[in-house]
Amino acid sequence: MKVESRVRQAEEKRTQLLHARLQRRAALEERTTKYLVQKVAWENKYRERVHSAILQKRTAAEKRRMALLEAEKKRAQGRLSQAQLAARTASSQRETDMNKSKEQLEEKLQRAKRQRAEYLKRRGSPHSFIYTGSIKHGDFLSRKLARCWRRFITSRKTTVVLARAFDMLKINEESVKPMPFEKLALSIESPTVLQTTRAFLDRLESRFILSQPSSSSSPENIDHLLKHLGAPKRRILSNSGGRTRVTPTKTARNSDVSKLPRYSPRAILCAYMILGHPSVVFNEQGEREKLLIESAKSSVKEFELLIKTILDGLDGACKLKQPMVDVISPGSSNYHESSAVVADRKKFRSQLASFDKAWCAYLYHFVVWKIKDAKSLEEDLVRAACKLELSMMQTCKLTAEGQPENLNDNLKAIRKQVIVDQKLLKEKVRHLGGEAGIERMEFALSEIRSKFFEAKGNKSPLATTITNIASTCSSGEYPISDIKENNTNNERPSQAVQSLFRTPSPPSESNTGDISMSNPMTMSNTVAERGPTENEQMVNEILHGFLADSSDNIGTVEGGFQEKVRETMEKAFWDMVVDSLRGDMPDYSYLVQLVKEVRDALHEMAPKGWKEEITNNIDLEILSQVLESGTQDIQYLGQILQYSLDMLRKFSSPAKEDEMKRNHNKLLGELIEHSKCNNRGPNSFVIAVIKGLRFTMEELKALKAEVSRARIQLLEPIIKGSGGVEYLRKAFADRYGSPSTPSVALHSTALWISTSKDIVEVEWNEHVNSFSVLPATDHAQPLVATLRSGHRVPVQQQSTVFATDGMGLPECTGEKLDKLLRIGLLQLISGIEGMQRQSVPETFKLNWLRLRSVQSQFQQVIVIATSLLVQRQVLMSVGSNIIPTELENATLELFNTLTELLDNFSDVSTDKIMEVMVRSSTSTSSSSNEITENMKQMLARIFLKSLQTDDTVFKKVSRSVYCAFRAITLGGSGAKGKKLADASLSRIGATKLTNRVVKAAEVLIRAATISEQVHGPWYDHLL
Repeated sequence: MKVESRVRQAEEKRTQLLHARLQRRAALEERTTKYLVQKVAWENKYRERVHSAILQKRTAAEKRRMALLEAEKKRAQGRLSQAQLAARTASSQRETDMNKSKEQLEEKLQRAKRQRAEYLKRRGSPHSFIYTGSIKHGDFLSRKLARCWRRFITSRKTTVVLARAFDMLKINEESVKPMPFEKLALSIESPTVLQTTRAFLDRLESRFILSQPSSSSSPENIDHLLKHLGAPKRRILSNSGGRTRVTPTKTARNSDVSKLPRYSPRAILCAYMILGHPSVVFNEQGEREKLLIESAKSSVKEFELLIKTILDGLDGACKLKQPMVDVISPGSSNYHESSAVVADRKKFRSQLASFDKAWCAYLYHFVVWKIKDAKSLEEDLVRAACKLELSMMQTCKLTAEGQPENLNDNLKAIRKQVIVDQKLLKEKVRHLGGEAGIERMEFALSEIRSKFFEAKGNKSPLATTITNIASTCSSGEYPISDIKENNTNNERPSQAVQSLFRTPSPPSESNTGDISMSNPMTMSNTVAERGPTENEQMVNEILHGFLADSSDNIGTVEGGFQEKVRETMEKAFWDMVVDSLRGDMPDYSYLVQLVKEVRDALHEMAPKGWKEEITNNIDLEILSQVLESGTQDIQYLGQILQYSLDMLRKFSSPAKEDEMKRNHNKLLGELIEHSKCNNRGPNSFVIAVIKGLRFTMEELKALKAEVSRARIQLLEPIIKGSGGVEYLRKAFADRYGSPSTPSVALHSTALWISTSKDIVEVEWNEHVNSFSVLPATDHAQPLVATLRSGHRVPVQQQSTVFATDGMGLPECTGEKLDKLLRIGLLQLISGIEGMQRQSVPETFKLNWLRLRSVQSQFQQVIVIATSLLVQRQVLMSVGSNIIPTELENATLELFNTLTELLDNFSDVSTDKIMEVMVRSSTSTSSSSNEITENMKQMLARIFLKSLQTDDTVFKKVSRSVYCAFRAITLGGSGAKGKKLADASLSRIGATKLTNRVVKAAEVLIRAATISEQVHGPWYDHLL
């Protein structure tokens, strides 16, 4: 027990000791923690005190610095004020000294003049014999001078009178802008205006030559420019065979020796025309045209200032004063008038010199543009000659030896007239291009003959052959084809400039009316008008609901040909650039020019703040020096390429930035890898440069297209409002004149309206009456009477193409002009002959391709409906036991195949259509070869007969299709019009074509509605 108690006591003591130790340790840790916390707090306070002390010192130092700067600024301002004050004081002192000196000199001059007057007065005493003789001689000279002056005023007139006569013509910058183009052109071409302008400019030329001081050099020689303004030698037509001869006059022989006038009246008047109507004179706004407009503006401004100086100069600076017998003494009225005359004369001379300087600049730009215009005119003449040749070969059916087949009297007359017309064209080409132009024309004619006979020998389709041959006619280096006529690359010469400078015009102008009238067969090939601008086409496409690049497949043939030509020319250009960079002596001019184009394109798209940066990073001078040194520094070109691609990414939309970055990095990686593989050889440099530049140019092209699309989308709401209609109306007025005289300029439109007036009411009454029988059309309609099989179209084939609540274009309200336009367009597209541009009214020239497409749709509907009828007729006749399901399947297969074929191919022959009919007819059932052959013959016979214009089937099918088009055109494309069109097509079993008819007729509704809004004033005057 004792042991246990001791053990227990020991345990309790140990526990107490352990507890005491733990308490001491906890107390120690608590003291340590408090110490550390106190230390951290003290350090933080210390750090904050140091930081605030530093801030206070920095603030005090900053205040001292600002005070020193302010004091220095005030001292500098004080020094500047002192310097300015000293300068003003010195300047005023100098002015004071100069005024004093001037007053002293003026006083001495007046004193000397008074002394001289007194001396002359004393010398010319009345008692002197010399004084008496001088008085008599002075009277004689005065009378003689007055007589010469009166004769001069009567015969040649003074400068003031000539200037006043020109001013009375009312041809100035303010009056030509609101004046219609036709009125301005007629005014400028009138003999009175030309004679008045020529007399005034001749006087200005003589005054300018006389105003030149004898010590100075002669005025600027511009004879090399003036000879381009000279009119061609007059050629007089003889009475035999249309041959030309030059009248051998003395002036003609000495025309090269005679001095050309320095100021051409026609060029001055043309400057007013350019300033007032640049959109009419120019068919494109290139760099040359912009420079010409600026120089014309400057020249007209100086010319009008010169006229104002003449008219406002007290008549003293511009006409010869009669000599004064009185002594002009200082202070008298005659003396002050003489001083004003001298001042006005100086002002006139300085203004005349300014006008001459502006005239020289304008003449240079005008001649450059006129040479380009003459080249384009020569190309048009060559194209006209090629078209005449092609028309004659087709009409006369010439053989490869050049001999015609069965040439009758009419064909002989046509051939003779074509030869005469081509001689006229050759003479005009000789005027423009000399013998070189004749050689180009002969080459084009021989080329078109060889192509024509080659195509004839290969038995190619005629339509395709004509297009291919027309595209091969070229003059120089530019193709002369129908594409250019359709305004894809329009650079026709200006009619106004041709009339002003008497240059020969192509057969499309009015001066070849005798050619066109004497040979009506070639009129459609020779008549052409100035096509619409690209902006007009874009606005027109937007108003019709789509842009030109997605315009319902209109003009796809021209577009495809142009794309091929562009690809070929692009490939040839890059091949030429590659060849220029290879060899021992590479030519880097093309490379520098391409880099310049890239820089200019970036400069054009960049904002103002980035332009200097672009110019500094793409330095053409440094690039030229690097290339000319012979070191093909691929690294420097790579830097330019990298910078150009970076700028392109900045200009592009954010959505395309990542994709462009990947493409750019991929290109740069390929170029680096290719350079390493070829060990930096010469071919490596050429390939890398061409690949990089070509990629950059393509990216620039895509970016410009994207910017253009964005701009069009921004303008689209404005154009679809009243802005687009007003723009087209103004462009139409500029081209054809004001609505007050429409019958002169709108001959085709007036003829079309007069023809349509007679049938408008008949067509409208038939359309209105057709609604009264509309409920009965829900039942099956009888087939065409000539289909004698006795079968009808089943009820299941009635229309299900429209909904009861379908929305579409509005119907005709019965208003007079609306009815006339819709029915008139319907008459145009329902014609059998293919629609040509020359036969389309002027108000629809912009939409003639669209109307031709609708006419094609109209004819396709007739062909498809006739094919369905013929197939049904033959199947029911040959296989009388055919079940309705097989008949319906065969009809559906034929419909689907024909629509796909006609939609994808523009030229489908009847053999191809019959082949499709036979294949769809024999696919539904297995028949013997004899039955199949019999079916083929029957299909061919009935189908070809049904497509003849005098056949009853064709007449009734075309009439039903016409009624369907009329139902949509007048009744709108809603449910009402569709139901009426469906009723018309159900008579021939072609209700499947209702959607096709609706889509084509909607184009007519839009065209009529937009034309009514744009050309309404002209229609009102014609009605």
